[in-house]
Amino acid sequence: MDTSLLHKENAHNSFKCAILTISTSRYEKYGKTDRPERAEDASGKLIWGMVQVQGSKIVHYELIPDDMEMIREAFKKCLYYTEADVIISSGGTGLSPTDVTIEAVAPYIEKEMPGFGELFRNKSIEQVGNSILLTRAIAGVARQKIIFCLPGSPNAVKLALELILPEMGHILKHVKGQ
Repeated sequence: MDTSLLHKENAHNSFKCAILTISTSRYEKYGKTDRPERAEDASGKLIWGMVQVQGSKIVHYELIPDDMEMIREAFKKCLYYTEADVIISSGGTGLSPTDVTIEAVAPYIEKEMPGFGELFRNKSIEQVGNSILLTRAIAGVARQKIIFCLPGSPNAVKLALELILPEMGHILKHVKGQ
């Protein structure tokens, strides 16, 4: 048997997930909500659905404006006070002055996963061409939890989840030291 398959063999693919959607316009329109459907949050709804179809559980959902302190507080809450194994955010990863997700999250990341951003941008070129230069999607680990900061576009979210969901059990196995 292939050694990489043996390595992944005992990895559990189900996990507990927190979803954070960063969008000032949605936040102003819908306020704080506990379900993406209530906020007409296509990317949040997509994350919710794809994670559940994969057999995992959503333990937290939150809509947050593009505000540095509010984003930090939301991530802090997920890192310290939820049972989430994985935190997936969408939005705020571009280059506009209000895109501050990466700056808000970076201080929490203990270990970066540069391979995610590299692979995501490589695969995205087929969809968006050279516009991939505009995304700063990242992944990392903090407090034995995996963090993915994705763009807000539903197409980008779908692609990212297609890349990471099949590997999640393997990633968690390493992060949890099992």
